[in-house]
Amino acid sequence: MQDLDDHQWRELLARLRRFAVWLTRDPGSADDLVQATVERALSRRQQQRDGAALRAWLFTILYRLFLDGKRRDRLHARWLAWFGRAEPDAEPVGDNLEDIVLAQADLQAFAQLKDEQRALLLLVSIEGLSYKEAAQALGIPIGTVMSRLSRARTALRELTEGAPQPPALRRLK
Repeated sequence: MQDLDDHQWRELLARLRRFAVWLTRDPGSADDLVQATVERALSRRQQQRDGAALRAWLFTILYRLFLDGKRRDRLHARWLAWFGRAEPDAEPVGDNLEDIVLAQADLQAFAQLKDEQRALLLLVSIEGLSYKEAAQALGIPIGTVMSRLSRARTALRELTEGAPQPPALRRLK
C-alpha cells in the first residue's frame, strides 16, 4: 500500500466508516467492518498493484466483507427463526421531533433500496468515486454501474417524493 500521512489515513478511514455505517446501519458493526477491511488490506498489501487506486481497493474489500457478513447473517437469522428468537429494533433519538420524523422517513426510503443500489449511491454520490472506480470496487461492469445508479436514483426519488409513509408516532400519556 502506498504511504499516506496521518491526515490522509484519517480522511480515508472516515470515508470507509461512513460507507460502512450506511451499509450496516449500525455504528458498532460499521467500526468492526472498517477494522476488518484495514486488517485484510494490510495482510494483503502485496496484492494492491496500483497506488492511485488505494481508495477504490479499500472500498472493494469493505463491500465484499459486508456481502460476506450479510450471507452469514441470513444463515444466522434462519437459525434464530427456527428457534423462535427475534432481534429487537432500535428507536431513534433526537431533539426536534419534526426533523427526526422527516429524516427517519428519508432514511427508511434509502434503506428500502437494494443493497447494490445503496452501495452505488454511497460510493458515487457521497464518496465521489468515479463510475470506473465504483465498478472496480463492486466487481461489476461500468455499464451495470450506470444502469443500477440510474435505477437507484429513480427509486429513491419515487420513495421520497411520491407520498412516502412517515413513521408512526406514538402517543404518550
